[in-house]
Amino acid sequence: MKVAIAGASGMVGKALTKYLTSKGHEVTALRRNPASKGDDDVFLDVTPQYLANFDAVINLAGENIAAKRWTEDQKRLIRESRTKTTGFLARALSQTQGKPAVFINASAIGYYGDRGSAVVDEDSTPGTGFLPAVCKDWEDAARAANSDNAPGPRLVLARIGIVISKEGGALNKMLLPFQMGGGGILGSGRQYMSWISIEDIVRAFEFIINDTNIKGPVNLVSPNAVTNAQFTKTLGEVLHRPTILPAPSFALKIILGDMAQEMLLEGCHVKPSKLTAAGFTYKYADLKGAIEHEVK
Repeated sequence: MKVAIAGASGMVGKALTKYLTSKGHEVTALRRNPASKGDDDVFLDVTPQYLANFDAVINLAGENIAAKRWTEDQKRLIRESRTKTTGFLARALSQTQGKPAVFINASAIGYYGDRGSAVVDEDSTPGTGFLPAVCKDWEDAARAANSDNAPGPRLVLARIGIVISKEGGALNKMLLPFQMGGGGILGSGRQYMSWISIEDIVRAFEFIINDTNIKGPVNLVSPNAVTNAQFTKTLGEVLHRPTILPAPSFALKIILGDMAQEMLLEGCHVKPSKLTAAGFTYKYADLKGAIEHEVK
């Protein structure tokens, strides 16, 4: 199978490329155009004719939402790095006449916003705030791959949770302070963290490519979400370190601004209803096993 990946240099992109290649698939990384000045030249040498050579296109591209404080300029970059990339690919794919067969576009569980202890799945409505608005615009851009006049590939909107990997993301940032005994809950600790191991997310992408019945929003999370307090306790147990230094909400807000509220102090309990209904099996459904695998 021939697979094109946008955002192949990111944490998930690198792992996915390695995994698919190990399974005998041919993977091509789409190259961003550094001189792009608009929506029509986002990638180098990528045209509808070029994309028609692939069996699947996966879009993981987008500015790291935790890279910098959320100034207005950074918020605009976060949004546009997703909607422009996605819009470009979707418009091109709408002209490929059914080839590739599937377009998987990354989104995030940030779509649901803060839901407290309520359980949400793919049928739930979007939340409110910056991240839900970005995710909604992101997914709307992807839907341009299909229209009444131009039926395109099967579209999957992969709403990705917190990825457990020592190579990047939340776990990577937490390891050093926890190893030094400086780990603790964030805010109240009651906010839910819906997560997935890096091994399971790459396996899920291949599973989705092969299962032609899966379409629309798909939550890429473990079936066992945890609260921040539970996550903190589990990470401390695996590392054999104390977790007694909480980070108060007010301090996080002073340091990180709006990012602290939406990324650290809020959360949602997300269920992967479509994946489980389709028969996907997890290698690491429990958090302790996923963390142990990464830090062993």
